[in-house]
Parts: sequence; C-alpha cells; structure tokens
Amino acid sequence: MGSAGEFANFSQEQRKAIAEFCVAKVNGRKPVIIGTASCSTTEAIALTQHASDIGADAVMIVNPYYALMSDERLYNHYKSIADAVAIPQLLYNFPALTGQNLSVELIGRLADNCANIVGIKDTVDCISHIRQVITEVKGRHPNFLVFCGFDEYALDTLLLGGDGVIPATSNFAPEITCGIYQAFLDKDMVAVQALLRRLAVLSKIYTLEVPFTGLI
Repeated sequence: MGSAGEFANFSQEQRKAIAEFCVAKVNGRKPVIIGTASCSTTEAIALTQHASDIGADAVMIVNPYYALMSDERLYNHYKSIADAVAIPQLLYNFPALTGQNLSVELIGRLADNCANIVGIKDTVDCISHIRQVITEVKGRHPNFLVFCGFDEYALDTLLLGGDGVIPATSNFAPEITCGIYQAFLDKDMVAVQALLRRLAVLSKIYTLEVPFTGLI
C-alpha cells in the first residue's frame, strides 16, 4: 500500500483487506511494512491502528498530498498518528507526487519527539536531501533508519551511512537491488558496478508510462 501499491486508488475497506492478506501470506517470515497514508489524520490513524491490530511490524506514511501544509501542521499530523498508535512508523517523503517536501528540520523534530517514528523513505531526486537527513537526523539518532526511494540512489545512500532502499523494481527484479545491498556489505565493488549498470537500464521503466505502476 505504498506508491507502487496504488494506495490512493482503493477504498479504506480494500486497503485493510490487502494489508490483512499480506500479513497472513508472509506469516512472520519477514517484516511487513504497511502504507497507511491519508489526507485525513483521522483515517490515517484508523489505518495505522488496523495495521497494528493485524500484526504488521511497521507502517509507512506519506504526507497529505492535496492541500499544502506548514511544517507545524505536518508535524501535528504525524505526531497525532504517532501518539495514537505505538507501532513503529516510517515517514515517507515523495515531493514529486505530494507537491511538498518534508524538510530536514521537520524530520529531525519528529525524530526528537516521537520515539516510534523510527525512520524515513526519502524518495527525492536529489542525493543532498538524503545526505542531510543522514548527517543531521541520523547523526543525532543513530538508530533512525534512512532508506532512499529511488532505486538508483541505493549505493549513494549506503555509502553516506544510510540503511538501504525501498525500490519498486524489487517487485520483479529483486536480484538487482538486493544484489547491490549484498555486494556493498561484501565490499565487492566489481559486483556493485555490474549491478548498477543493469539498474541504470531498468530504471527507464519509470519514464515509459505515467503512472508507472501498471508497468510494475
């Protein structure tokens, strides 16, 4: 129920059914993160509570994506969800689709004040924003998880001290991005280079159709 999961196209009932199916299908073999975003804080809390109730390990929440909000309003949106449901929560920054960037200052304030906001998926076409989140937020909170959202920034994120990538292409070609991660851990730069070249070709899929989710 993230972007490639087309969450905005489903009713709340459908989203809950999909979440239930995923948690049951995985059956504890791997951690499950459910997207619970909504423009409505009340609905986001309800979906987050449902994810917690069915046994999801964490949720990921993109900011409201219609009316632009001040940092104070965005802070109150996220803090209200974090206060209402104890499940670990990841922020999700995707300004190309929401029309609004989550500032490093806002991310840091949420990390400072909400113990269950444990990380971020930063889908920005700008490595400097990811770098700032790593140096300024993760610098204060070493356990704060920083994932990039664009596949091609996986290695940069890892080299800067981030934690990985949440890539849409892993739905059908996991050997590439998972391979980059493993090669990074193994310090095998020859394998990294070969996989990055494959990923460079694969990443064209995001520009072949709008929205790209049908191709995924």
